[in-house]
Amino acid sequence: MATPDVNMKKKMLVFVLALIVIGMGAVAARLFYLQIIKNDEYSKQATRQQLRETEISASRGVIYDRNGKVLAQSATAWTVVISPVNIAEDKREAISKKLSEILDVSEEFVFEATKRETAYAIIKKKVDWETSEKVVKYADEINTGAIYCEEDSKRYYPYGNLASTIIGFTGYENNGAYGLEAYYDKTLSGSPGKVVSAKNAWGIDMPTTYEKMFEAEDGKSIKLTIDQKIQSIIKRNIDLAVKEHNVGKGAVAIVYSVKTGEILGMESSGGFDPNAPLEISDPAISEMLSNLSGDEYAEEKGKAQFAQWRNRAISDPYEPGSVFKIIVTAAALEENVINENFSYNCTGIPISISGQKYDCWKYGGHGTQNLTKCLMNSCNPAFITIGQMLGTEKFREYFKAFGLMELTGVDLPGEAMSLYHSDSVFKTVELASSSIGQSFKITPIQLIAAVSAAVGDGKLYEPYIVSEVIDSDGNVIKKNEPTVKRQVVSKETANKVALMCEQVVAGSGGSGKYSYIPGYRIGGKTGTAEKLDSNNGKYVLSFLGFAPADDPEIAVLVLLNEPAEAAYGSVIAAPVVGAIFEEILPYLGYEKEYTEKELEEKTVKVSNVVGELTHDAQAALRKKYLNTKVMGSGTKVLKQVPESGEVVEKETVIILYTDEESLNN
Repeated sequence: MATPDVNMKKKMLVFVLALIVIGMGAVAARLFYLQIIKNDEYSKQATRQQLRETEISASRGVIYDRNGKVLAQSATAWTVVISPVNIAEDKREAISKKLSEILDVSEEFVFEATKRETAYAIIKKKVDWETSEKVVKYADEINTGAIYCEEDSKRYYPYGNLASTIIGFTGYENNGAYGLEAYYDKTLSGSPGKVVSAKNAWGIDMPTTYEKMFEAEDGKSIKLTIDQKIQSIIKRNIDLAVKEHNVGKGAVAIVYSVKTGEILGMESSGGFDPNAPLEISDPAISEMLSNLSGDEYAEEKGKAQFAQWRNRAISDPYEPGSVFKIIVTAAALEENVINENFSYNCTGIPISISGQKYDCWKYGGHGTQNLTKCLMNSCNPAFITIGQMLGTEKFREYFKAFGLMELTGVDLPGEAMSLYHSDSVFKTVELASSSIGQSFKITPIQLIAAVSAAVGDGKLYEPYIVSEVIDSDGNVIKKNEPTVKRQVVSKETANKVALMCEQVVAGSGGSGKYSYIPGYRIGGKTGTAEKLDSNNGKYVLSFLGFAPADDPEIAVLVLLNEPAEAAYGSVIAAPVVGAIFEEILPYLGYEKEYTEKELEEKTVKVSNVVGELTHDAQAALRKKYLNTKVMGSGTKVLKQVPESGEVVEKETVIILYTDEESLNN
C-alpha cells in the first residue's frame, strides 16, 4: 500500500477542514436559529417547564344585614393534595384506602390519582379543620411529604335557610352561583394571587432557586337593607301560614320601606340551606325522589333544586286581585273622574260589560256605598264602573306610570316581567277584569312598589337590597341612595287613598279587620284572585298592609298561593300580616297611641282561643288589646296563659302554646 504523498495529505487536510467549517457553520446556524430567531418562544416554554404557579385564593367579601349581622362569610377550609411522583408503587394501595376513609371519597379515585406522573394532584377541596388534621396526622405517621393540605376558604351561612332565596350560594370554586352571591360576584370575589416557584424535572419545588409572590386582593363586602330580625319574623309567619292552610304553591312575604324603596325583608316559604344547596329541603319531595332512579331521578331532582332556589317575590308574576283596587282608586282620583263623594249602588245583580257579566262577591250586594265603603267592601261592580269611567287609555297610562310594564330594577337576579294585554286587544272587557286585579300578572315586588307610591307620597321608588359596598379595610366605597323613578300621583291623592285604606282595616265591617291592631293606624287591602289560567278553581290569597296610615312608612305584603280551602284573603292572609305588624312595629320603634276612650278602660277579659288556628287566635286577642307570644311551631293553640275568662290589664302578653314540645318545656 502506497504511502500518501504531500499533495494527498494537503487534500485530506483541506477536506477535514472543510468538514469542520461546514459542521461549525451548521452548529452556528442552528444556534442562531434557536437563540435569536426562536428565543422568545423557547424562553417562554422553558419558563413554563421550570416554574410552577400556585394560586392564592382571595378572601370573599362578607354579606351583612342592615345592622351588621353576618349573613354570609368565608371560613378557612383546606384542600388535600398528594404528590404522586413521590409515592412508592407499593404504598399506593394503602394510601388510597386510608385517604378514602378520612375524606369520604372513592378509593378507586384516589388510587388513580396516585399513578399520575405529576407532583401535584388534588384529592378533595373544602375540607374542614378536623378532617385536615386527620390527613396531616396520617402523613406524619407514614413519614411522607407526599400528602399535605393547602389553606383555602369555604362559604358559610350562619342563619341557614333564612333569606336563602335572596342570598343564594357559591359554587365549588367559591364563585357566586345564585342570588346576591351571583349578582354581586365581581364585587365579592376579589382577585386571586399566586406564588411562582422553580421546580425540577420531576415537578418538585426548588425554593432556594426562585420564588415570587403576587398578593391576592380580597373581595369587598356588602351591607343589605334586609333586617335579620324582620326576616326571621316574616319567615316564621309565612311558614306557619303554609302549614295552617295547607298552601300548595307556597307563600311570599315582603316588608318594604314606602319612602325609600328599601327592602327590609323578603321571604319565599320553604327555601333551602345555602350551606348544602344541592340537598332537597322539602321532606315530601325527598321521599318522592327516593323512589326514582337514573335519568328520571336526575331530571326531577334538578327541577326540585331550581324550584327551592327560586325567589318567587321577584320571579313569579301572579294576578293580584283586589289589592290592585288601591291603584285604580289612586288613578281615578288623580284624573278627577271620581272624588271622595263618589257613590255606587250595588244591588247584587251582575254588571254587564260588552256582554261579559261580573258578579259581586256578596249575595244581595252591598247597597249604596261611597268610595271608602267600596274599598272596605271590595265591591267588584263598583270598581269595574270606576275603571270604565277612567277609560282604556288613561288606565293603561297609569298602569305604566306605576311601573307595572317594566322591571323594577331591584338589584337581584331573575326578576320577571309582568304579563299584560297589548294595546290592540285592550278593550272594555279587558279593562273591566283589570279594574279588579284579574286577567294580568305582575310580580309581588312590582305590586308593593306600586301600592307604596299610591299611598305614600305619590312617588314610585326603585326597590333595592344592597345599601353599601365596603372594602377590606372597612371603608364604605359605595352607598346606594333612594331613587325616585317618577311622581305618579300627587301627595294629596296618595293621602286620601291611604286614609280610605285605613278604614278597610279599622272601619266597621272592613275586609281587612283581621289585621287590625289597637293603638296602631294600619291601612291595607285584601286580595282574592282566581288563577284564571289554572282552570282548576285555585286562588292566590293576599293582603297588603301599611303603617302608619296617616303617613305610611312600612308596607307588608303576604300572598298564599293555592291554599287547600276555599277562602278569602281577608280571612287567611290578613291575620298573617297583622301578626307580622304586631312584632315589627314595636321593634322598629313605633309606639301605640290610644284614644281617650280606649284609655279609660284599663282591663279586659281574656277570650278563649284554645283550638283556634294560631294566626286566628292572635287576631282575636289583638282586638281585645292583648299582645301575644307564640310558643312552638304548631298550627293550633293547645293551651293559653292566662286562661280564658281572666281579667287582665290591656297590653298583657298572652302566651299561646302550639305543640307538645312547647307544652313540656
